[in-house]
Order: sequence, then structure tokens, then C-alpha cells
Amino acid sequence: MSDSDPELPANASLTSTSAPVPGRTISRERMSLLFVVMLVTAAGNTAMQSVMPSIGTALEVDDVWISLAYTWSALLWVICAPIWARRSDQRGRKAMMAVGLVGFIVSMALCGFALWLGLAGVLTVSAALVAFALARSLYGGFGSAAPPAVQAYVASRTPRAERTQALSLIASSFGLGTVIGPALAPLMVLPFLGLTGPFIIFAAIGVLTLIALRWRLPNDEPQFPARGSAYDAPYSVGSSSSGQDDSEDDENGIAGESGPPADPKRLRWFEPRLRAWVTIGLLGGHAQAMVLGISGFLVLDRLDLRDTPALGTGPVGLVLMSGAIATLLAQWGLIPRLNLGPRAASLSGIAIAAMGTAYLAVASNIHTIALAYSIASLGFGLFRPGSTAGTSLAVTRAEQGQASGITASVAGASFVYAPALGVWLYGHSDWLGFGLIVALCAIVFLYGYLTLQPDSELTRERKR
Repeated sequence: MSDSDPELPANASLTSTSAPVPGRTISRERMSLLFVVMLVTAAGNTAMQSVMPSIGTALEVDDVWISLAYTWSALLWVICAPIWARRSDQRGRKAMMAVGLVGFIVSMALCGFALWLGLAGVLTVSAALVAFALARSLYGGFGSAAPPAVQAYVASRTPRAERTQALSLIASSFGLGTVIGPALAPLMVLPFLGLTGPFIIFAAIGVLTLIALRWRLPNDEPQFPARGSAYDAPYSVGSSSSGQDDSEDDENGIAGESGPPADPKRLRWFEPRLRAWVTIGLLGGHAQAMVLGISGFLVLDRLDLRDTPALGTGPVGLVLMSGAIATLLAQWGLIPRLNLGPRAASLSGIAIAAMGTAYLAVASNIHTIALAYSIASLGFGLFRPGSTAGTSLAVTRAEQGQASGITASVAGASFVYAPALGVWLYGHSDWLGFGLIVALCAIVFLYGYLTLQPDSELTRERKR
């Protein structure tokens, strides 16, 4: 959670710009390196998601326990991401990126080793899952340091006139990673390593990325807090985190003359300005987390692959990749082309997500499953940046850092228990699982229709 928002730059038309700050820019080489840091972590996590249903089936463990294994990591992400974001202001962005990559590498390697021992019969199933959950918690605790540091690095070194484009580029690495991960995962199921191949290979790729980061990115000593936002835990397609501009006082700080502004009053989740946006973000996020949790197991069931779980990695990866492409279509194509505001994107997106989920409930082959999941992902790809932008535009420019932290925490909270709940309901009845998701989408649409501010009003408030 997620911090990521990787989707927020799609609403670039809602942000205002000012004159660029001279002498502050990021070279193409450094931007490429930052892009790779985000892409590797996103690809590694989605590759893991594409093989975990097959691993759970091979271990002969109930699906719900596989989903619960992520819970502690998701909770740690919600707690730690804002802490690392603040620490990057003091210790430097590069140092926190390195911490995040080390957390990713160690977590992936230990997760793969624990599951390999379980599949080989060296560890009992229970011991293997406990070891996996503990190893995964390293990612929630330490891997969450990298995304906010990357965004803060870009935000503090990019003129306002170029910042939205720069943050959008970095944010898109998450979306691209969610396409690449499931595509590569079946190719990484190798002899000896078996289903744990993607874990070990992406850990090795992470080591190479860490070496490049330490070698090619200069050390940085922040002169002011860039108020970098915390990305959501990248458990889902289209992780979110706020990419809004800093306050004008922060912009002065870039020039190194006035220093950081005084912190505004602390924002609460459900204060009047944010209540509607936080509510739809929380309910809609739970719906999306449930769809993601169910999808892999649904593919195994509908294609009769429970007896041959190793053959399930390809179809599951194809479905996840289709959903990721649909999410990128929403973020890179529909939102900017249609010039959708937060309210329009949120309401239209949640309606499309409900239709896709209903179709997924009755899909019976790989083509219809992939199409249904893509429709649902397209809807959530509209909804998430809409709710994120609405949260950001509901507060003042000086409160953008706090608003992005709230957005990251809300989205990350959706993955603490919702995937396991969705899988548990689905295990009892298809209609219970999918029925709850559609009901949540309907509640979000009705509540949002009655309470969300019009886009024209939000835009006027943002430009004051």
C-alpha cells in the first residue's frame, strides 16, 4: 500500500503550475534509474501474486491462508511508509531507496526459500507459511522506504512546470511493472527452483538494481522537506499515492532561501473536508482488494487446474497482465483524453468495476475471465486516481503532504484483511464473494453521487 498517486498525474489538468525554478532538473540517466527501482519492485510483487495460488494448491493449504499471509506485511506498510517518508527528509532520498531495495531483496529471497522448503517437504506446511509471512513482513517494514523516497527525490528536483510529467513517468513504472511481472513469472518457473523461481530471480534483479543505484545515483543531502508522498503497498494493479505539487512555500524552499514552511494542523481521516473521499476510497479499495484476492484462485477453479497447479501460473499471469494493461489504459488514455475530474472518474470507474465484477462471477474460460477482469480493472483504474485527486483537491496546498499520507494509509488498509475475507467468502460460495464486491461498489456509487463535490467546485478551490 499502494502509497501509488501513481494514478494521480492522470488528473494533471486539475493542477496549477508556476514558473520553473532555474537550475533544478534531473538527468535522463537518473530518471531512468529511479524508474527501474520502482519497476523492479512492482514487477517482483505481481510475479509473486501470479504464482502464489499455485503454490498454495501445491501445499494443499486452504486459499484463505495464502491471502492471510500478506496481512501483517500490508499492515506494516500502512504504518511504516509515512515514517520512512519523513526520515528521507533527514537522511537523504538515496539512503532510503537503498533501504527499500534491501528490504525487497531480502524479503523475496527468504520468501522463496521458505516456500521452497515447504514444497520440498523439509518444512511442514504451517511452518512454511509462518516463515513466508515473517519474511514478507520485511517488505512491508523496510521495502516501504523506497517509493516515498523516489517520489520525494523527483519532487524536490523538478520545476513545477515539469513536475507533473516527471511524477507521472515515475508513477507509470508501477503500472508497467504490474504488466511485466505476470508476463515473466511463468518463464521463471525453472527446474530445481520450481514455483519459487520468480522469488529468487527477482531478488537477484533487485541486487543488480541496488548496485546500479549505489554506483550511479549521487548522494543527496536534503535542504528542506519535499513532502514526498507514500505510495500504496503494491499488492494491486494500479497502486496509488498522491503525486500532487507541494505548497508554494515549499517551492520557495527549492531555491534554498526561505526553508521549509511551518507544518499545518494535523489532518484526520474523517474530518468534514475529507470524509466523503476517504469513505469511498476505503470502501472501493476493499472491493478492489477482494477482486485481486479471488482472481488467481478463480482461474484455477474455472480451468480445472487444482490438480496441476504448476500449469496455473501462465493463465493466472495472463489474467493479471490483462488487468494491468486495462488499468494503464484508464490512467494513460481515458482520464487525460476525456479530461475526467475526480467525481466523474470515481463514479464512472466504480460503476464499470461493478459490471466487470458481475461478469467475472459468471466467466467460465480464460478468455471471458481475462475480459471480465480487464473490465473490472479498467473501472478501478478510473476510480482510484479519481478518489486520490479528490482527497488532494479538498485540502489546501500546504496540506498536500498530509493528504497524500492519508490516501496511502487508506488504500493500504484495504489490503490488511479484505483479500482474505473475499477468498474466504468465495470458498463458501461464488455468489457470496462476488455479491459483496458488487454491493460495495453500489454503496460507493450511491454515497459518492450524493456527497462528492462537483468537479467544477473542486477545481476552483484548487486554484485559489
